[in-house]
Amino acid sequence: MRRLVLEAILGIHTRGSVKLTEIGRSLKEPIPLGKTQNRICRQLGKDNIKEVVGDNILEEGSSRIRKNSLLILDISDITKKYAEKMEHLARVRDGSSGEITNGYWTMNIVGAELDKGKITPLHTHLYSQKSPEFVSENVEIINAVDRVIKHTRERGVWTIDRGGDRERGVIAPLMRRGQRFIIRMVGSRDLIYKGRKVNAFELATSCRMLFAERLIREDKKREKSYHIEFGFRRVKLPGFKKENLNMVVVNGFGKKPMMLLTSIEVTKSRKSLLSIVLSYIRRWQIEETIRFCKQSCNLEDVRLLTYRRLQNMMVLVWGAMYFSTVWLGDRIKLSILAHYALKSAKRLFGIPDFRYYAIADGIKEILAGYSKRIRLPARADPQMSLF
Repeated sequence: MRRLVLEAILGIHTRGSVKLTEIGRSLKEPIPLGKTQNRICRQLGKDNIKEVVGDNILEEGSSRIRKNSLLILDISDITKKYAEKMEHLARVRDGSSGEITNGYWTMNIVGAELDKGKITPLHTHLYSQKSPEFVSENVEIINAVDRVIKHTRERGVWTIDRGGDRERGVIAPLMRRGQRFIIRMVGSRDLIYKGRKVNAFELATSCRMLFAERLIREDKKREKSYHIEFGFRRVKLPGFKKENLNMVVVNGFGKKPMMLLTSIEVTKSRKSLLSIVLSYIRRWQIEETIRFCKQSCNLEDVRLLTYRRLQNMMVLVWGAMYFSTVWLGDRIKLSILAHYALKSAKRLFGIPDFRYYAIADGIKEILAGYSKRIRLPARADPQMSLF
C-alpha cells in the first residue's frame, strides 16, 4: 500500500488524471498495462488507505495551523452525469450549472491565513446519501470537524458558508466544543438581542453601519470593485444565553445584507470588524482550491465503480494536492524545483495569482519529458521520492 500511495501520487501528477490506465502509463513498467491497472485497482480496494493517508496529511498539515488560522469548510460535488453502475451513486447539485444530476458529495477542510495566499489541505471525504453508513449531512460535517479538532485542538477559526447556519447541526456542536467560528447566516433564524427574541434579517436591516471600505476582487481575470459598509450587533442564541456572540452585518455584496455570526469578540474599531469581514471573504478562495483539485487531475473523469475505491482515490488526490500546495515552494530543498515547475508551465499570459495551476502544469511538463522509469523505494519520504 505504501507503494500504491507513491505510484498514485506520481501518476496523478505525471498524467494529470485519476484514470488507472493513465496512472499505469506513468509508471513505465516492463509488463502489460492491463496487469499494472489490475494491481492498482486491487490495491485501491483495501480498507485502511483512506484513514491512514488522510490522518497523515491531517497530522502534518495541522502543524501549520496557528491560533488565528482559518479552518475553511466547504461541501462540493463530483458529478457523474452519465454513470449508472457506480456504487451508491446519488443525486447531487452541480455547483457549476445548478443542475441536479448523478454524483457524489465531498467534505473538504482547508487551512488558510488571512494575510497570506498559501493554503493547507487538511481533510477530504467523499460520501453519498445512498451509502448504508450515511446518517445525515450534519453528522458528516461534525465527524469531519472532530477529526480536525483532534489535531488542531483550540487553534484556528472555523469559517463556513450559509450551509453552516444550522443551530443543532453545526453551531451548537462548535460552541459545545469550545471552537471559534465565523458562519454566514441565511437570515431566517431568531437571535436574542437586548433580552428579546428578534429575527436575524430584521436585526441586520436595522443595524447601523459604522465604517465603509472599498474592496477589489479578481473574478475570471477581471477586477470587480465593491463599496461595502459594515457594523455589528451583540447577540446570543436561544438556548445558549451564557455565550456572547456577535453578528457582523455587511452591505454592498448584494441586495440583501450579508450576516456573519461569530463567536470572536469584536469592538467598535474598523480593524476589529474588518478582520471578520476579510476572514469570510478569504473563504471564497476555497472555491478556487476545489476547482484546482478537480481540474488539475480531471477528477470528475474518475472511472472506479466501488465506493471504497472512490473514497481512497479522493484521499490520494488530496495527497497530490498537498504536495503541490504545501511542499512545493515551502521546503528549501524543493524551492528550485518550484522555480522550474513554474517556468515549465509555458503559459501565455504569465503566472496567475493562484499559482497552483501553473505548478501542476509544470510538474506534468517535467515528468512527461522524463523517459526512464522512476524507481519508487520501499521506504522513503513520499514527496521527495516523486522526483
